[in-house]
Amino acid sequence: MKGGLIVDDGFIYEEEKLLTVLKTSLFFANDGFTVYDCKGELVFRVESYGPDTRDQGEIVLMDAHGRCLLTVRRKRPSLHQRWEGYIGEGTDGNRPIFSVRRSSIIGRCSVTVEVYGKPGAEYQIEGSFANRSCTIFNAEKESMAEIRRKVDASTNVLLGKDVFSLCLKPGFDGAFAMGLVLILDQITGDDAVDGHPTTED
Repeated sequence: MKGGLIVDDGFIYEEEKLLTVLKTSLFFANDGFTVYDCKGELVFRVESYGPDTRDQGEIVLMDAHGRCLLTVRRKRPSLHQRWEGYIGEGTDGNRPIFSVRRSSIIGRCSVTVEVYGKPGAEYQIEGSFANRSCTIFNAEKESMAEIRRKVDASTNVLLGKDVFSLCLKPGFDGAFAMGLVLILDQITGDDAVDGHPTTED
């Protein structure tokens, strides 16, 4: 259970891995995410992620070469905000491998992740994604990944919220972690659309 769910074993690292996540929605028509490692190499990307995608409630995570790794889809109807993750592209005929359900606490990211087919395999995401400050814990309350604001190394200046760090602990699948980031971003965006606060000032 230490490492947990595996979407793609090519994104499991033996040592702690720090990724930089860039949300491109403010700069390009095809908004989305690009994710880089510490050497500046592209690791993941998500394209055409905007109002049309929100209506569809479905987002695809790709690797640097455009290969579809994971599809996350909003489950409707749902009393609570609930999302499911599927291996590869699309959800038709596929069985979900995990689900994500938020609590009713507005403005805070209190989220439960259930892994299908693995009794007791569960994660909790605690903190505030809106503030880019939250941690993914496994069932043993061990930190598996952290989302943090990024500081410019040369100037020591805190960067905007559209650039943040995703720190992966050894053995934790980066593709799974990035799928959770996409869902957290959607949940936080829905708060803003619904008129709820997304920060904790």
